[in-house]
Amino acid sequence: MEVIEGCRLPVLRRNQENEDEWPLAEILSVKDISGRKVFYVHYIDFNKRLDEWVTPERLDLKKIQFPKKEAKTPTKNGLPGSRPSSPERDLKRKLEAVSLTTQCSPATPVAPAPEIPTPVFAQNGSVRRAVSVVTGRKRKAGCLGTDEDSQDSSDGIPSAPRMTGSLVSDRSHDDIVTRMKNIECIELGRHRLKPWYFSPYPQELTSLPVLYLCEFCLKYLKSLKCLQRHLTKCNLRHPPGNEIYRKGTISFFEIDGRKNKNYSQNLCLLAKCFLDHKTLYYDTDPFLFYVMTEYDCKGFHIVGYFSKEKESTEDYNVACILTLPPYQRRGYGKLLIEFSYELSKVEGKTGTPEKPLSDLGLLSYRSYWSQTILEILMELKSENGERPQITINEISELTSIKKEDVISTLQYLNLINYYKGQYILTLSEDIVEGHEKAMMKRHLRIDSKCLHFTPKDWSKRGKW
Repeated sequence: MEVIEGCRLPVLRRNQENEDEWPLAEILSVKDISGRKVFYVHYIDFNKRLDEWVTPERLDLKKIQFPKKEAKTPTKNGLPGSRPSSPERDLKRKLEAVSLTTQCSPATPVAPAPEIPTPVFAQNGSVRRAVSVVTGRKRKAGCLGTDEDSQDSSDGIPSAPRMTGSLVSDRSHDDIVTRMKNIECIELGRHRLKPWYFSPYPQELTSLPVLYLCEFCLKYLKSLKCLQRHLTKCNLRHPPGNEIYRKGTISFFEIDGRKNKNYSQNLCLLAKCFLDHKTLYYDTDPFLFYVMTEYDCKGFHIVGYFSKEKESTEDYNVACILTLPPYQRRGYGKLLIEFSYELSKVEGKTGTPEKPLSDLGLLSYRSYWSQTILEILMELKSENGERPQITINEISELTSIKKEDVISTLQYLNLINYYKGQYILTLSEDIVEGHEKAMMKRHLRIDSKCLHFTPKDWSKRGKW
């Protein structure tokens, strides 16, 4: 029985509890290695980062499902057959393909904020605290979610495609090629990273066992020898751009996508390895990149970054955000998010991340929004024995979190209750205790006194 592309069948894998399971998977590709076939599989209803190459022993051939054959279009003679091609149709397809690669996909529209009357506040005893606010209609959650690189002629590596700093998904390019991881391993400084997703590095690099990156300028090289030769010429020990924040060993650098195109493109290529929803074809001129680093005696090592549009009509304060895998689950993700809102506070604006968010991005933002809003509510004090009062607008102004995100977070936490004609937020003991425990674990915080940032007016195109 020949297993072909498009087949679906159970495949053996180990889950997080280190137990064997047989989830349904789709065969995306088949290749021959030393006379033995291996299969690239995507586990149905699992994140694409878990896709992998498997050997025949892990396939359950008894439950194989072959792909259905597409119905053939009858020819002019009335006989079944494939639809004949024509020069006009081929030209139309080429033009459509070109238009897809030159247009950025539109952002997901956000419903307008509901009108919020002035609320009343409530508080009852030490067991439960209640805050009266008015809620709106629940909004649907988001998805679970450069200077052209002039390469050294001695490296023999051509430039990669141009990329954008945007996180918006462009599913028109979700073909069989981009569904498969193409880079085996990346060496970045002292870390070796296994990519989760496809990234459009030059095709010559995809067959290498390891892709080497300079951890300061992020230039990609095909061998360790090329990297060592590059390091003798690379003078950077930190990201290019202005250092706008430093506290302890943590620093943030602001990089202009127009002034530092080489670095910005290389950063996007690296980020695409770990972000599924990222547009591939565009330019970085309209974007700013904020790179977080950790300092030691060797220099400033990249930890993560976020990008944002210089001008956003949708009030987006983050287009794309990533913490590199070696630094995940250590509080750096929330620190990046907190920093993006600190910039919004200096700008005097409310902001929201570009949608759809990745699955990890959605979890991080929900957690940050919850902790930030609960922190505001728990600091409220009653005056003259009356219930403390606050409005959605006031919460939004204090935190720079957009009203829609404040409302959706309150609904997500299930804090809103309707009592005697009023909407009241009730903080139970469980919520308060859970919040206090979470904040005790959150050691990394942004100190606004260490931020040296002056917003620019990007409406004048000359400043780009």
